[in-house]
This record gives sequence, C-alpha cells and structure tokens, in this order.
Amino acid sequence: MVELTWGNGIKAYGEAPAISYYDITVEKMQEDLEMKRKFIESFSFTDPKRFWHFLHHLYPSNPFLVSALDMAGWDLHGKMRKKPLYEIFNVDPSKAPLTDYTIGIDTLEKMIDKIKLHPSPIYKIKVGGDDDLEKLIEIRKITDSIIRIDANAGWSVDQAIRYMPVLNELGIELIEQPLAKEDHNGVLKLREHTSIPIIADESCVGLKDLENCKEVFSGINIKLTKCSGITPALEMIKKARSYNLKIMLGCMNESSIGTAALGHLAPLVDYIDADGPLLLSKDVASGIVYMNYKLLVSNDPGLGIQII
Repeated sequence: MVELTWGNGIKAYGEAPAISYYDITVEKMQEDLEMKRKFIESFSFTDPKRFWHFLHHLYPSNPFLVSALDMAGWDLHGKMRKKPLYEIFNVDPSKAPLTDYTIGIDTLEKMIDKIKLHPSPIYKIKVGGDDDLEKLIEIRKITDSIIRIDANAGWSVDQAIRYMPVLNELGIELIEQPLAKEDHNGVLKLREHTSIPIIADESCVGLKDLENCKEVFSGINIKLTKCSGITPALEMIKKARSYNLKIMLGCMNESSIGTAALGHLAPLVDYIDADGPLLLSKDVASGIVYMNYKLLVSNDPGLGIQII
C-alpha cells in the first residue's frame, strides 16, 4: 500500500499485491520505491496521466509498483477536484455489471461446499486438471447461476477441444485463458468448436499485446496491477472497444483500495471479477459495498475509500 500526501494534508492511496507468477515481491516493490523515493516526492503533480508517464519511465521493470502509485495519483486527482473518479470518467456507477465469486481448484466436495456457503449469481470456477469436466457437471447440478471458467493456461489444445461439447452443453458464459499465453493458433482452432467467448488474460498483459490478440480472442481481461495502473487501463478499454472486443476487469485479490479502483471503471466494461475483499479474512480499507454482488463505490472524492 502506498500513500501520497499533497498540499494541506490531502492523503491518497493505492495498492498492488505481490504475484509470484510475475516474479514481483513486496520486498522488490519496497526496495524500488525507496531507491527512487526522492524523485517521486519532488515531482510536481498536476494530473495522473502525466504522473503515470513519469512513473513508467522511472520504473520500467516494475509495473506493479507503477500501478499502486498511479492508483494513488488518481485518488489524489479526485480529491483535488473534489469529485469521485466515476464522475471524472463520466460514467454511471449503476451501470456496472455484477461481479463473480471465485471458486478455486479443490476437491469437488470442498468446491460444492463453497458454492453453497456463498450463493452468487455468477461463479468463476478455476479449472486446469484432468477431472475438470466431472467437477463442472456436478457443480451445474447444484446451481443455475452463471458459470465462468478460468484455466490459467492449464489446458492443451486437444484437451480443450475435447471438452468443448460438454462446456457448450453446460452453458458456460466464458472461458478465460484456456491455453498457454503464446498459443494463439491453438485459440483460433478452439474457437472453431465453440461460440463461448474466449478471454485473454496472460496473453494480454498491456496495451502492446492488444494488436496481437484482437483477431485471436473474443475479449481481454484487464488487471490494473498487470497493465501498470488505471491510466493504461483506460487506454486499453478504449482500444479494445475499437476492436469490438469484450472486456473484463480482473482482480488479484486486492483489498477495498484496489477494488474501489475497479468499481469506478466497471461501467466501462462487460464483465468484472472484483471479489478480492470477499476472499480476505481482514480488509485494510472501507468505502465499497457489495449489494447482491453489485459493487457499489462511494460518492466521496477520488477512490472514496477510508483506511481502517
């Protein structure tokens, strides 16, 4: 978590989780931040986009840290203008899609127990094993809710093609990153066997990846940490819309700080996976509310969160 202070005591916040898949640790973010802290403190802040470009060049190899600082920059911008971010983005927060609730890979019994314990209109089921179909068939028997699946690049092309008839029959809403991130030809083959939207996650990290994904995938999953913040996410949303791609906003188990950022962007996209605070044993901020899996943000300036 980062805190920026400005003027007569305005405090703004951002965050980024450490994700081993991207080889970024908390210690690395702290080390990089302290190493160049004086440059950030001496920066003349006027608007968050200019701040992001400064950060992007200051930390070219640490998009996670850039994302946390960029988020704090937008929080500061909203507080300076005394407006919530959704108002600055010119969107209606009531138009945001519902978030899903994530069920991680586990035994079938434990996965079903979690579903029963957390009734949700939308589930995101993590898959990637040899018994995926058996689990999904049993899960469908106990719920009529929308089911999305996320394979985290865990399937082969042949395996995914073999699964398609059953997945089509189960009414799966979308499939996130079924194949290895570089296997674009495999995704094209897979799309010949299904009309289920296939969403790029690891295959689409940032803006530069959109060009290669636009003819391959049905849509993209934008994660603020992965793409380096709200500023590039806004550009990715704009570009993806021009390519007629579906857009998901995804989370990496952020607290209410990062989830609030997703909430302000949510009216701009088709799907959101923003259940991070619901999966935490302890949150670090307040200011967002889930109402029947509708993520409601505050009308307070900036992100609209308060540190607990």
